[in-house]
Amino acid sequence: MNYTRHQLSDTIAALATPPGVGAIGIIRLSGEDALHIVQKVFGGKDLTKQASHTLHFGTIIANDGSILDEVLVSIFKAPNSYTGENIAEVSCHGSPYILRQVLELFMEKGARLAQPGEFTLRAFLNGKMDLSQAEAVADLIASSSESAHHVAMRQMRGGFSHEIKQLREELINFASLIELELDFAEEDVEFANREQLKTLVAKIHAFLHSLLQSFKLGNVLKTGVPTVIAGRPNAGKSTLLNALLNEERAIVSPIAGTTRDTIEEVLNINGIEFRLIDTAGIREAQDQIEALGVEKTMEKLRQAALLVYVFDVLETKIDEVLADLADLHGEGVQLLVVCNKMDTSPYFKPEWLVHPDDPTIPDFFFTNPKSSIVNRKSSIVNSQIVTCSAIHGMNIPYLKEKLYDLVISEQLNLESTIVTNARHFEALQKASESLNDVLHGLDAGVTSDFVAMDIRRALSYLGEITGEVGVEDLLGNIFGKFCIGK
Repeated sequence: MNYTRHQLSDTIAALATPPGVGAIGIIRLSGEDALHIVQKVFGGKDLTKQASHTLHFGTIIANDGSILDEVLVSIFKAPNSYTGENIAEVSCHGSPYILRQVLELFMEKGARLAQPGEFTLRAFLNGKMDLSQAEAVADLIASSSESAHHVAMRQMRGGFSHEIKQLREELINFASLIELELDFAEEDVEFANREQLKTLVAKIHAFLHSLLQSFKLGNVLKTGVPTVIAGRPNAGKSTLLNALLNEERAIVSPIAGTTRDTIEEVLNINGIEFRLIDTAGIREAQDQIEALGVEKTMEKLRQAALLVYVFDVLETKIDEVLADLADLHGEGVQLLVVCNKMDTSPYFKPEWLVHPDDPTIPDFFFTNPKSSIVNRKSSIVNSQIVTCSAIHGMNIPYLKEKLYDLVISEQLNLESTIVTNARHFEALQKASESLNDVLHGLDAGVTSDFVAMDIRRALSYLGEITGEVGVEDLLGNIFGKFCIGK
């Protein structure tokens, strides 16, 4: 999506509310002629002569002179508007027919249909917001949890941008001194104190590292945590899903292999969304359909951020649990082991999973007591184990707490800057590498021109985040993902 100067001088119009029947539908226009175009079909006051930030009642008059609708028109005059241009927002009754007719009238009178994200693109180009704030608008619209909303709102209000700009200013001050040294290279003078520069770069490098570390959490806040519930047939996986959701979402049956396909639902815990995926039981498949279900389970496990392994404490032995986890638990995936059906086997002790070589464990809890002492190793820790009885709802609130703690931990502070955007993450990574080169160069005593070059690279990457440098080629890709009307 490429924008020419001619296109950006057009007056654009679009439906700013979701399509479909509703009480109200809003059509937004932006551009130099926005008020004049609405005035051509408006029965009421002369909108072009009214003050900014005012609301006016009137009618929309069709080409044949008939009244199409009674409306309210909001006026926002440049530069004090969302886009920095003249804006008119026409609130009509929410009939799809009315909205279509009114929009077509505006097209006839000189407006064109806005492209996706064009209103926000104009806000960026007119200096109403920087690029990271503009991207946060899309995140805010898409936010479906409290935490995602909070992070997007903070970024849209410039929290992240302010910190990036502050870092750039500090670097620019030193970079300008080093550039000055290059102008006096023959005199062999030093304007920038190398130790102070090293301290500053080390501080910024450490801050960028903390931002990069926040991306994993930021992505979780933005998109939800892919959480796979896995285990053997009849372990109680579907019962557990129903208990967590507090509704009968999955079919529960004593017949093994009831779940043939994955079932996905969203669970919100303290503002964090968990995308729960109930899977087919892991065993040697009895038919082709069950085999496909097991294959799909393994596929979902490869995509998971968190594995909830469920087992029946009466039917599944300790060595079977450890064998399952060795097969299912992948690197980088958080693990929670749920000892289910505790009401059927009150003598089972969860700490046996941590210390399976405990000689006091009764032979009953192993498949082959004589050889079970060999290779009784475990990588599980106590904090990863929860006991419950899903069918009776026992310990379900505690299980939810553990899910939240595994992902977030007590150190979460939503007021701190959290990176949620993959483009920002990539730019921060490159800026961090450039600053690392600066530090190595200073330690090696390289000449000022090489130090200056590495600092300029870091500044350029940081500038890409806020749109201060080199983002023209990205604009179409970024704003093309917005909805039309925003």
